Amino acid sequence: MAKPYQNATTICIILTIIAVIGIILGFATANPLFPVLLLLPTAGYELYRTEGKSTKFASIVMLAVLVAELAFILFGINFNVAEYLGHSGQYISGYYVPFGDIKILAPSLMAVAAVVLISNTRGKYTKWLAAIIFVSAFAIVHIVDPTAFQQLLNVGVKEGMRRLRF
Repeated sequence: MAKPYQNATTICIILTIIAVIGIILGFATANPLFPVLLLLPTAGYELYRTEGKSTKFASIVMLAVLVAELAFILFGINFNVAEYLGHSGQYISGYYVPFGDIKILAPSLMAVAAVVLISNTRGKYTKWLAAIIFVSAFAIVHIVDPTAFQQLLNVGVKEGMRRLRF
């Protein structure tokens, strides 16, 4: 059954403003904690709104990864996943995710989950929330490591071009 939508537009507008404030504070202070913390309400509402099996799973993964990212930042956890696994990336749900520091991998996974939500849902509010999370995830990566952001952006462009070929 579809979730009520009487206040969904207002809630999505408020969550967009909160996420933008988090991104601005994150860039102003060079601290990814702000966008991560202020993205939690959006991820929670996304989880509430999703209903399908794959979209509910993507929402759960997204929220879990966001909470893990919060822990990585708060406790200063640095772990290079690429070195541990012995390769630089992997395809997840058809999207290439480059590995590296865990604080970069987590928002990259969130971005992939957001793309899954955008492409697999019919709900406009779910798509709106996923777009907020997608943009915020890229902002988090940029705040954590601008070089990794550029590499991720290059991978995204290459992946997009690969998918557009006929």
